[in-house]
Amino acid sequence: MSSITLLFTALLIYVVAAFASLCVRRNEQLSINLAGVGGILGGVLGILACIPALIGSEPILATFTTPFDFAQFSVRMDGLAAFMVLVISLLTIITSLYSFAYVAEYKGKGAGTMGFFMNIFIASMVALVTCDNAFYFLVFFEMMSLASYFLVLTEQDDNAVNAGLLYFFIAHAGSVLIMIAFFIFYCYAGSFEFAAFRQTTLSQPLAFTVFILAFLGFGAKAGMIPLHGWLPKAHPAAPSHASAMMSGVMVKIGIFGIIKVGIDLLNAENLWFGVIVLGFGAVSSVLGVLYALAEHDIKKLLAYHTVENVGIIMMGVGVGMIGIATNHPILATVGLLGGLYHLLNHAIFKGLLFLGAGSIMYRLHTKDMDLMGGLGKLMPYTALTFLIGTMAISALPPFNGFVSEWFTYQSLFTLSQSSDPILKFAGPIAIIMLALTGALAALCFVKVYGISFGGAPRSAKAAAAREVPKVMVWAMALLALSCIVLGVGASWITPVISQIAANLSHSETLVLAENGVVVAQTPAQTMLSTPMVTIMLVAFFLVPFAIYAITGKNRLADRSKGNPWACGYAFEGDMAASAGSFTKPLRIIFRPLYRIRQVLDPAPLSHKGIEGLINGATKAEPFWEERVTMPIARFIPWLGTKIQWLQQGDFRVYCGYFVIALFALLLAIAWM
Repeated sequence: MSSITLLFTALLIYVVAAFASLCVRRNEQLSINLAGVGGILGGVLGILACIPALIGSEPILATFTTPFDFAQFSVRMDGLAAFMVLVISLLTIITSLYSFAYVAEYKGKGAGTMGFFMNIFIASMVALVTCDNAFYFLVFFEMMSLASYFLVLTEQDDNAVNAGLLYFFIAHAGSVLIMIAFFIFYCYAGSFEFAAFRQTTLSQPLAFTVFILAFLGFGAKAGMIPLHGWLPKAHPAAPSHASAMMSGVMVKIGIFGIIKVGIDLLNAENLWFGVIVLGFGAVSSVLGVLYALAEHDIKKLLAYHTVENVGIIMMGVGVGMIGIATNHPILATVGLLGGLYHLLNHAIFKGLLFLGAGSIMYRLHTKDMDLMGGLGKLMPYTALTFLIGTMAISALPPFNGFVSEWFTYQSLFTLSQSSDPILKFAGPIAIIMLALTGALAALCFVKVYGISFGGAPRSAKAAAAREVPKVMVWAMALLALSCIVLGVGASWITPVISQIAANLSHSETLVLAENGVVVAQTPAQTMLSTPMVTIMLVAFFLVPFAIYAITGKNRLADRSKGNPWACGYAFEGDMAASAGSFTKPLRIIFRPLYRIRQVLDPAPLSHKGIEGLINGATKAEPFWEERVTMPIARFIPWLGTKIQWLQQGDFRVYCGYFVIALFALLLAIAWM
């Protein structure tokens, strides 16, 4: 089967599974199973469909006629689209496997309809990244937004409704900006086909306008600061496997859109395109992790880390766009390589962390970390996989987050050597912000893991927790294994992504990996062997165990085994660090930056606007009723009483009425 046939088969399976799960929604377990099986099958076919485009250099094209003369349905499976389909499909398979047990928690809360919206959500994303027509792109963009909106509303409580409403407004405000950008293209290209957009040359001011509109529209979907307000509210409200898809994949549609417009359609011809993306990315990364540090809600904390990692991805993409604009092929390829590699890595480790958070909630039914604790012994498999996810997102070697951030660092070092004073200044600033982001991320996840899995249980539910069902453990284990493989096997992953980066930048493919070693420029300047780093780290951890095994018999017999010393007082549970006390010094130091979050939060403004609309409607309704509806209602009975004399009850009088009406009609015709 061809790639296009496999792609359409995958889409068909998603749609059929969606409607099948909806039709049997009263039998909730059957609905859950149908949705999960459809997701797994569609994901497998999606991976098979994208392989030829990933290993080949030419895009796969197909066009289908439609009832609309102005918009043919065009499909383009190039390297970037295939890469996005791969990321979507990988996470779809894992979350679908996880859903077999997890969604049982939502029985009686719409578990049957959840499978419908989940599969439509996935199908719309796959269709969006592969279609090559602006009209259908926007149609699938709206489908994706609406399906995810209903997933956010799953709990149907006040928080979910408010989060969904805010998400709905921001998502559709972004859609309007994207529509305007595409309409400007259409006015000059005379077609909605992206192929026509690529052949259209816009003036510099107009091209800059189109880019800014698309950047803000897609940036809202990506959750970049200051358009991130919906993200820390919507992601915690959605079910955890949906949160994994929204955070791991959906926000990347925003990144995909920025690359699509900025590089694919506009050829990144303006240096400021890349500078803007780099600047917003750097700010988003630092503020995202700072806001995460202050959170007690584990899912809200992870949502803020999505803002952080979207910022890191944008930094790599921004550097790549700068490299294209300045005709620097190494800078362009390495920057895009770092951004795209981190896009894949973030989908994997953030999916793992959201599924881990979902497993905790599955047993404890709380998102408050201060009510957790001691879960490392009670939920050992969840603890181990979650630990791998925390190390990956903290960019610790040899896990995948380390490799992609290493490439981003190398691209920023190269940028710092530019002769342009703006770029020479921007490079070091971005490096400092990325380093600060990494340090704060590590601190944040020390807090998360220590508070949630370490120490003693902080609630009765935490003390009674037990491991989640095996199918959920398998899903998390697969993602944890992927974090290791994408890190240790970087030399095998890098050539595939660097080929995509080279195609986007229209430059020759660089040899950036060979014999287990990855490089960012030349082997003499930058070299990293992830297998060797792994061996050294494993040896480093094995040495203490070896020493313990040799000298274990000679330990002191009278070593203390009692309660921890609490400065002479009896130890109490309240003495343990909490999620708030752990980061209080940082929250004091960065207090002005936390105030910015309140200023940038669109929720109060949107609530104020909604309240004003409600108050206006409340005042308008009585006015309309008193001044329009009621006078008419009073006038009609009054009129009826006045013309009652016409009803004589005599047949001859009624015949006279007919004669008069006919005479009047004849006069009217004669006059006309």
